[in-house]
Amino acid sequence: MTAIIWAFAFIVTMLATASPALAAEGAGGYANGMIAMAAGLAIGLAAFGVALGQGRATAAAMESIGRNPNSADRIFVPMIIGLALMEALCLYALVIAFFLQGKF
Repeated sequence: MTAIIWAFAFIVTMLATASPALAAEGAGGYANGMIAMAAGLAIGLAAFGVALGQGRATAAAMESIGRNPNSADRIFVPMIIGLALMEALCLYALVIAFFLQGKF
């Protein structure tokens, strides 16, 4: 896991230090690149977090149903509502990413 974090930090550092290459585009080149990177990171991190949350919630629900099969009808509806609320957070991040894309 730490190797992934270091690789991500390296990529972000390389993208952030690429401003001299963007100088030929004019005054808005660097800002537009950062806005595009922010939009990509917004949806990417939101989707990653939602996927982890949904996986853990579903695993916990299936484990509890496996331990007590009679409780499946009482667990199913709250689990689906929780998954829908998590998915709504990812959709909010998608809307924010679209707004950021519209800025350049």
